[in-house]
Amino acid sequence: MSSSPLLPAAAPRWRAALLMLASVGLFSLMDAGLKLLAAHYPPLQVSALRGVASLAFVLPWAVWTLGPARFVPAMLRVRWPLHLLRGVLGVAMMGSFVYALRTLPLSTAYTIFFVAPLLIVALSVPILGEKVGPRRWAAILVGFVGVLVVLRPTGEGVASLAGLGVLVAALGYAVSAITVRVLSRTDSSQATIVWLMVSLALGAGALALPDWVPLRSADLWLILGIGLAGAFGQYAITEAFRQGEASLMAPLEYSALLWGVALDLSLWGVLPDGVTWVGAAIIVGSGLYMLHRERVVAAGGG
Repeated sequence: MSSSPLLPAAAPRWRAALLMLASVGLFSLMDAGLKLLAAHYPPLQVSALRGVASLAFVLPWAVWTLGPARFVPAMLRVRWPLHLLRGVLGVAMMGSFVYALRTLPLSTAYTIFFVAPLLIVALSVPILGEKVGPRRWAAILVGFVGVLVVLRPTGEGVASLAGLGVLVAALGYAVSAITVRVLSRTDSSQATIVWLMVSLALGAGALALPDWVPLRSADLWLILGIGLAGAFGQYAITEAFRQGEASLMAPLEYSALLWGVALDLSLWGVLPDGVTWVGAAIIVGSGLYMLHRERVVAAGGG
């Protein structure tokens, strides 16, 4: 990409990179908390608790950043059909991911979920009308091969409902990310985040009511931690993409795999097997190549 005075300076780039790494770490800690809760509560209840816990911190942030006078109009003058779609996708995505975490290690779930950026590019063609060249299509196909390596559909691996649950979550995330591209043209970031948390709290909560399990007092600190990690993680990732180029920030999301391995080892005493590492290398490699091609195309290359 050619140099430009509009590009962030070195110091802001470093700050953006540190914020991005911090957000990945915070979201990983949040996911570890979700996995711990999933051992005692149904997936939809865990999803609702995540929404309520984060909303307690996100809502004051939205009021503070928008200002009391602008808050209500910004929340109500939105594109409701897209927010409702994101709400449905959010409930399905979080429920599927938490369901998968009940049996899958964090590192394995993250490896499969890394297919989401590839899905975003693939879906941007029919939904947004964007053009994707043959090299990026090849990278997408290679990434899916990596997913098959991790899932091992011969029956020896995690080609189970848990593995499929992560794929459902990745697909929901990809579609939701595309809707955010559309919403960003008219709606505030605060409205986009707040209404997603409201959808999780109310939507997943309503679906979870028939099988609701009374909360254990020992888990209250964990729920609070999930809310804090989710809220600060959302703030950090928002600032990271505001201060730095998306093409520079996106590859740092793959650091989640290191967090997943560290948390799996420290909390559950498990490590990924060799085949999972091979699949992770294929998926991450294809994702990094995809980002490289996007920068080349953006710079006017072939």
